[in-house]
Amino acid sequence: MRSAYRSFGIAATLVSVGGFLTYVLMSSFAAGLMNQSLIGHLTIGLTLGLGQFVLMGVTIWLYVRHMQRRIDPVTHRLRAQARHIASSGRRSRTW
Repeated sequence: MRSAYRSFGIAATLVSVGGFLTYVLMSSFAAGLMNQSLIGHLTIGLTLGLGQFVLMGVTIWLYVRHMQRRIDPVTHRLRAQARHIASSGRRSRTW
């Protein structure tokens, strides 16, 4: 469970933080590119800035889907085992 959580968490963090960091660095060092007009007053920088919201939304959606498929079933099984042990009167070892 820990490895499944960590592997996805690292990938999701790299994508979301990496996307935002790329946007910030491009805003700082490629201002000419970011100020180019696409349609009317809509610039590349504004489009990429709005794309950050989409990237975060997709990352959150993938995170929730991953947790529901991989982590929640394991958690439910562990809780059921803990309830079974508690109801049978046995003591679980905690050390």
